[in-house]
Amino acid sequence: MKTTYWDEYYELIPRHKLEKIQLNRLKRVLIRAYHNLPYYQQKIDQAGIDINDVQSLHDLQHLPFTTKQDLRNVYPFGAIAEPLKNIVRIHSSSGTTGTATVVGYTRNDIEIWSQLLARTLCGCGVTEQDTIQVAFGYGLFTGGLGVHYGAEKLGATVVPMSSGNTLRQIQILKDFRISVLCCTPSYALYLSETAKENQIEWSQTSFRLGIFGAEPWSEEMRIEIEKKLPIRAFDIYGLSEVIGPGVAFECEFHQGLHISEDCFIPEIVDIHTGKSLPPGEIGELVFTTLTKEGTPVIRYRTGDISSLKYDECQCGRTMARMERVTSRTDDMLIIRGVNVYPSQIESVILSFDGIEPYYQILISRENYLDKVEVEVEVSSEIFSDEIKVLENLRKKIEEKIKSELNLSCSIKLIKPKSITRSEGKAKRVIDLRKKEGFS
Repeated sequence: MKTTYWDEYYELIPRHKLEKIQLNRLKRVLIRAYHNLPYYQQKIDQAGIDINDVQSLHDLQHLPFTTKQDLRNVYPFGAIAEPLKNIVRIHSSSGTTGTATVVGYTRNDIEIWSQLLARTLCGCGVTEQDTIQVAFGYGLFTGGLGVHYGAEKLGATVVPMSSGNTLRQIQILKDFRISVLCCTPSYALYLSETAKENQIEWSQTSFRLGIFGAEPWSEEMRIEIEKKLPIRAFDIYGLSEVIGPGVAFECEFHQGLHISEDCFIPEIVDIHTGKSLPPGEIGELVFTTLTKEGTPVIRYRTGDISSLKYDECQCGRTMARMERVTSRTDDMLIIRGVNVYPSQIESVILSFDGIEPYYQILISRENYLDKVEVEVEVSSEIFSDEIKVLENLRKKIEEKIKSELNLSCSIKLIKPKSITRSEGKAKRVIDLRKKEGFS
């Protein structure tokens, strides 16, 4: 796979030049946020900071954070820094866990976003010769339209399928000779399973790349996807509060995700203290936008757990890379005092042969003690084996989870297709403690 660049100037820019650009853009975005958004003026004034005192990138760490709740507090248009006549598009979160967050885009924002998605797709190996099926949802969710405009900017042929209607998705994949699929990783697996049930051979397609995002997924999940589909799987990253997809992407070397630092300054902070952490340390990702006009954000706490590295990648790109996000601060489970993320359990169970990439973690409380049961689908071949074989596998998984995560849990091996499939983001955890009012 030959390395190609969409925007060679920025992708290969020397660090000292990049930081000069970042500082100039940071000063401009601070002025815009302070003078156009009352809630930013209030936060900065309360912190006792004069934005004119920000004279280096190091000074950024003294500015207050922005949280999702801050954006919720000014619903619907309080985070938009331009008159609505200058806003050409609005996106919003679903609001399923609270008041929705709303972001606005000027015409210039849409142009930059499209350029960033073109850079992202190009970095993953997409070319103007490709036909790309976008199976992210279209609408207020940023995934579908974001990738769509980027793919058109790149010159690829776009098939805007949106999410759902799985059999139709597979038919289109085959008939339209789709070469690239964009969706959540869990939906890619569901497509694979459905295709197998309908005896559709992937050899009859032109499928070669899968570009996945919108939910945390592990390296073991990548291996599963590449075993079941004739593709190389790439991770992309973004979130609507920052811009949408297009913030970072994997290149062909899969050594972390390249962040478009000409448009976003990344930081890693301690999830408890908020203190900035050095490269290599694991913590919460924080982003400051540098070019957003509609909804600029300063030090936005994403809730995503990652780390940063600044060494040059084999592909030659010089911008910082983030480790793939496999968990979120609000995903962390505290079970009998042990902190554990669902992705850690996923990594263990998918390391065993005969396990299907479908599982569900059920947490309850019995006699004041947390109880964890992990339902794991096994292949039909394994499920039809002797009980002794299944019992041996079950014990091995439990022992490995105990050994690696210090977590005692009960593994339940279940027959294939027992767990409800998702056409969007998979629901991995059912925490009955919250339902029962325990936590």
